[in-house]
Amino acid sequence: MIEIRSFDSLGGANHGWLDAKHHFSFADYHDPKRVHWGNVRVWNDDTIAPGTGFPPHPHADMEIITYVRQGAITHQDSLGNKGRTEAGDVQVMSAGTGIRHSEYNLESTATQIFQIWILPNRRGEQPSWGAKPFPKGDRSGKFVTLASGMAGDEDALPIRTDARVLGATLKAGESVVYRFDDARRVGYLVPATGALEINGVALNARDGAAIQGETEIRLTATQDTELVLVDSADLQ
Repeated sequence: MIEIRSFDSLGGANHGWLDAKHHFSFADYHDPKRVHWGNVRVWNDDTIAPGTGFPPHPHADMEIITYVRQGAITHQDSLGNKGRTEAGDVQVMSAGTGIRHSEYNLESTATQIFQIWILPNRRGEQPSWGAKPFPKGDRSGKFVTLASGMAGDEDALPIRTDARVLGATLKAGESVVYRFDDARRVGYLVPATGALEINGVALNARDGAAIQGETEIRLTATQDTELVLVDSADLQ
């Protein structure tokens, strides 16, 4: 089963400095049919105006992955970590027992991010943060694991959950196949740019595809496409 969640159907709010779209229930947006997908709890599509951002605020017991689509985001937290993550790169924050952080767009142009929250397998551990560059050229025509809590993904940023976050870039007409370990796992896929077909179903930029009961998906780009996929445990 592949359920397409069009960009126009997403919840969200425009705060001026922040134009946010929510694939799942978040803040003032609540849809009982879109609370989570497997252990993915949040997928926000955020556009942040120059010189603005999220002031210091707390989190606990959540794995928070930020995929920068355009511009850059500057992070600072209560552990003393500081970092600037550019377009195409990824940062991960394991909130653990508690952490305060800020995320600002200090650039001269708008920054666009996907922010993905995944429920952790383990609670009560020390918080942590990390970031890593993932050159888009290395993802050309194939999936690269960006963050993972699964065995065999040592080159990815670590997260404390039964999930894998992957990225790929495809030229128009190019195809790639992803195989889930078994049909009990679920996937959520969003093209950051471009358009593609997933097992023959059309998907446009910033639409979501909720995948369940599939052991394999074939993606064929109908335009040059940059995409993010989360392979996660099914909580149902």
